[in-house]
Amino acid sequence: MKLTKQTADTASYLAVETLGLDPDAVGLTSTEGVAVSLRRAASFMCPTSPGRLVDAVLGALRPLDGDDLQRDEVVELLDLLVSSGDLLELRHESGRSTRLLFLAPPSFIERVPGTYLLMGVRPFGAPLISDELAGAIEYEGHTRLLTLEPADYEKELRARGLQQVPKKRWIASPSVEAPADLIKQHRSRLNVAADAGELEGLQLLDPATKVRYYRGRWRTPAATDTGDFLARRPQAYGADLWCLVRCEAGVPMRILEFPVADPVVPGRDEAWRYQAAIDALRGTPQEFRIRRGARPSDDAILDFFSPLPGFAERYVQFAGLALGKSTGSLFSFRLPPEALDDVTKFLTDMLWMTYQEDSSGD
Repeated sequence: MKLTKQTADTASYLAVETLGLDPDAVGLTSTEGVAVSLRRAASFMCPTSPGRLVDAVLGALRPLDGDDLQRDEVVELLDLLVSSGDLLELRHESGRSTRLLFLAPPSFIERVPGTYLLMGVRPFGAPLISDELAGAIEYEGHTRLLTLEPADYEKELRARGLQQVPKKRWIASPSVEAPADLIKQHRSRLNVAADAGELEGLQLLDPATKVRYYRGRWRTPAATDTGDFLARRPQAYGADLWCLVRCEAGVPMRILEFPVADPVVPGRDEAWRYQAAIDALRGTPQEFRIRRGARPSDDAILDFFSPLPGFAERYVQFAGLALGKSTGSLFSFRLPPEALDDVTKFLTDMLWMTYQEDSSGD
């Protein structure tokens, strides 16, 4: 076998092609490229920890085209893949409590007649769809869409081993409640939680910081910290754990690990909703931005500055299309105008968010 030396650009081009994407349309470190890389790595590595999966993808991409690829960006994209049903994150008990990633089964959901959202990962690098229909898959951000004749979709997709996910189950959400009630429930649990002990590497989310700068809200505990804080703490194996910590003069006294209400959801989902309640009760609710098009019939862009819990991310994704980052935001979605009022009401009811409108268009 003859070995040929390739430039990084050529190798990157070939890698995108190997991933099943169009190398003339997307780059290896684009949202689409990294999302497919994460799915492919997961197909060989799962069950595994989120941290190990992220490290594996970074190790493969950085030598080719990833000098500017940040670990936090890959972590956020992995969170989106879990929220959108490509991977499952479950608690694993083996002498210590860890969260591991598992492959979600090949599935689909009908967004609107003729358009279907594809989910799940097959093991060992096998494509979700391997025949001529694979060429019709559209990659939008971290999502995969397929357009079929409405009369034929169920037969076509089931014949390829995909199971249908009912819309009602996909967008299932917790009950609507006041921020104060949600916070009270968590504080009651924290009152009887275990002693914190020594917590090395603890990071707190500072509720007094700006809700539009998510990364800047995290810091180490300070001597002035007294009260309950959303926190993350490292563990020897796996991703950092999400928890609620009660501090006195900067010293952790009690700790409650997420999830607390539903053991099968990722801890971050409950953590993010809890923080949304804290921000709302403080009078500084989390925000999103609406950018309307020039004409009433144009799609609108929703820009988000804080992570969404999985149930909310799925709800927005069902109505629209995931986009890459917009200026100053963590992520964005494109929504048809007829879906905008419903999604806005959902976010304000479930997460107590406010919004600002920018009519300057795309």
